Amino acid sequence: MNASNQRPEPSSGATYRSGAYTGLLPWQVRERRFAPVGLGCRGLNPDDVYAFLDRVAGDMAAVYAALAESRRETARIKAGLRRWQTEQAHARNERGQAR
Repeated sequence: MNASNQRPEPSSGATYRSGAYTGLLPWQVRERRFAPVGLGCRGLNPDDVYAFLDRVAGDMAAVYAALAESRRETARIKAGLRRWQTEQAHARNERGQAR
């Protein structure tokens, strides 16, 4: 396991996430590997684990895509609001100069 897939150790036992915590990305979930269990030992079926991780990564990718779309929509709305505010300010200025 490489360092980019490891979570930081909690300091002082706090239950909240610190600024050092970074959320998992889909590729990190897909590349996460578990040590296989030996013959006759208890453990998880690696194929099941990998199938689940792929499902989680797909769900995370969908969430990140929805978040990106939401951010684009927010930026579009903000730009429209700025244009409207600018137009309103120009109209007020023109009305004030006409008096």
